[in-house]
Amino acid sequence: MTNGPSLEVIKSLREAQREAIVRTPVVRCAGLESRMGDDTRVFAKLEFLQRTGTFKARGALAVLNSLSAAQRDLGVTAVSAGNHAIATAFAAKAVGASAKVVMIASASPVRIEACRAYGAEVVLADDVHEAFKAAQRIQQEEGRFFVHPFEGADIAAATGTVGLEMCEQCDSFDALIIPVGGGGLIGGISNSVKQIRPDCEIVGVEPEGADTLHRSFAAGEPQAIDKVRTIADSLGAPFAMPYSYGLCRDNVDRLVLVDDLQLRRSMGLLFEAMKIAVEPACAASTAALFGPLREQLCGDTVMLVFCGSNIDWATFQSQAIFEGSHADG
Repeated sequence: MTNGPSLEVIKSLREAQREAIVRTPVVRCAGLESRMGDDTRVFAKLEFLQRTGTFKARGALAVLNSLSAAQRDLGVTAVSAGNHAIATAFAAKAVGASAKVVMIASASPVRIEACRAYGAEVVLADDVHEAFKAAQRIQQEEGRFFVHPFEGADIAAATGTVGLEMCEQCDSFDALIIPVGGGGLIGGISNSVKQIRPDCEIVGVEPEGADTLHRSFAAGEPQAIDKVRTIADSLGAPFAMPYSYGLCRDNVDRLVLVDDLQLRRSMGLLFEAMKIAVEPACAASTAALFGPLREQLCGDTVMLVFCGSNIDWATFQSQAIFEGSHADG
């Protein structure tokens, strides 16, 4: 049993971040409902409207605000395919610290420039494993604090504010579908939601090419993968970690997998049904709803987490598949 942040801690953090963090809206998704049929009600938490374009800003700011003045003077570092690096750069600027972030060389130029726009120095690495090694060297040589992308109580409290907001914004939902990368988002949300609505079914969705949490659940302990093999690079965590894994083990009811074709079709579906252009990770919850969960959740009230969307139009056009109402692969 992993002791996650209490509702009191989560509410206190939400209050402390009230001016810096956006309370993102929950909307009813009529376009998705019409394609599901059978009186299914679908809501979505639009966390891609958060500062920096993803939920990551919540956790990064919580961590930076917890640092001592001496540590802020030394600065911070982070590892990311893009979104966490942008959030760390944003948070560092907000508290007056310097940031030196390590990003994957294949990361979108738009994301790299977003980091630099917040004043961060960007170091590029060949893959995610090399990126973590580079960040470790920076931490050791420069004394910078490593802002973990998904592990720790501060991260769980911050992502827990997403769950708290959803429960305040929507009277009830039978199932909650959350994209899974390293487990920081689903770990924090599931911990807070289960304290408020213990009967809600919480489902995590991973890409087939980054199934770290699936492997960890099967093994009964955190596991790693040798390589990320998915279009959803934002969900490409190379390994699970004990704290976030423990929260997931305690609070997540089940996991499902989606493939890249389902992700691409769901990107197209969301553009057609809701007029939003999102990155593959953001489409994962929709891919799960219209794929492995469709039959089971028909007729239910479902909440989707739209985790973020830092994507340029050219990349979106090259990845999204437009096929009318077909999103189930």
